[in-house]
Amino acid sequence: MSTSEIYLGLMSGTSIDSIDAAAMTFSGGKLKLLGTYAEPIPARVKQQILDLCQPGKDSVQLLCETDNQLGELFAQTALALMQAEGIHPEQVAAIGSHGQTVRHSPPNSGAIAFTQQIGDANIIAARTDCHVVADFRRKDMALGGHGAPLVPAFHKTLFSCAQTNRVIANIGGVSNITALPRERSCYGFDTGPGNLLLDAWCAKHTGQSFDDRGSWGATGEVCQKLLNQLMGHPFIAQVAPKSTGREMFNLAWLETQLSDFNLKPQDIQATLVSFTAQSLAAAINKLNEPVDEVYICGGGVFNDQLMAQLQIALGPRALHSTEKLGLDPTWVEACAFGWLAHQYINNQPGNLPSVTGASREALLGALYRP
Repeated sequence: MSTSEIYLGLMSGTSIDSIDAAAMTFSGGKLKLLGTYAEPIPARVKQQILDLCQPGKDSVQLLCETDNQLGELFAQTALALMQAEGIHPEQVAAIGSHGQTVRHSPPNSGAIAFTQQIGDANIIAARTDCHVVADFRRKDMALGGHGAPLVPAFHKTLFSCAQTNRVIANIGGVSNITALPRERSCYGFDTGPGNLLLDAWCAKHTGQSFDDRGSWGATGEVCQKLLNQLMGHPFIAQVAPKSTGREMFNLAWLETQLSDFNLKPQDIQATLVSFTAQSLAAAINKLNEPVDEVYICGGGVFNDQLMAQLQIALGPRALHSTEKLGLDPTWVEACAFGWLAHQYINNQPGNLPSVTGASREALLGALYRP
């Protein structure tokens, strides 16, 4: 393969379970996935990240130390993928690194708007001997946008279809959708919690980091009163553009919602599954045009109970994994940040103002040289 054709994407999302890496090439608007690798985030580092996500527990010392540690972990992940696929640094045009979000304060939060991702890109560049593009979100926010979600621009490039109205739904820690209508511009937004409440509740009561295939939640019964209360959260009905994260939906918030209930843990898990499914389906059902097909990516696609409830809530619409469109749902977001690096290197915009609310399209990210 000739020099500088390959892009790597590195992603660690709201679930904070692993760093996902994907290697890819782009030709004629098509993506070719060369290889993937996932590096688990050590429990100690995950707890540091969770502490940084919660106001009152953060400190400059902890922020800087975790930024450094994650830089080393992201570099380790990229190097492992490069070694596994026989990729040499001179073949890599750039690595796109999302980093790890530790705080997100969107424009309509009532506070100063900002977003902060960590995972020192200088370390990634130094260890891999590759150019690294990082800090993708803050330019969009400087232009009045939410800086999120960014992946819809990638979805538009890869998954648009002139014959059907499609929705791409990512169920990561947070859920978000990309609407790809046939006859108007792409748009999208965060819809509410994805897996983050499910994972936190499961870890607290089973010791497992996630509910494998949704089997534990399937043993519970949905509490309709609690579900109605959760669905009453103002964010669910908020008009787009909108974005959210652990600052709004977290275990502490959930426990305040449970104060008037005496339910079995598995019943609460079943209700949380319904909350994710219902909030996501409600957003899709309220879109401006009829939706023909819905494609799911992210970890939620592997929760059988969640997918079954989502299909019921969506009615007759076709529901599939993005695997049917040619891209494994596990790696869509990592590929998206490889694509964003490709956009930067080729001096092309990476955001969609119709999604983020920014005043204009912009080149996203900053370049870190080896």
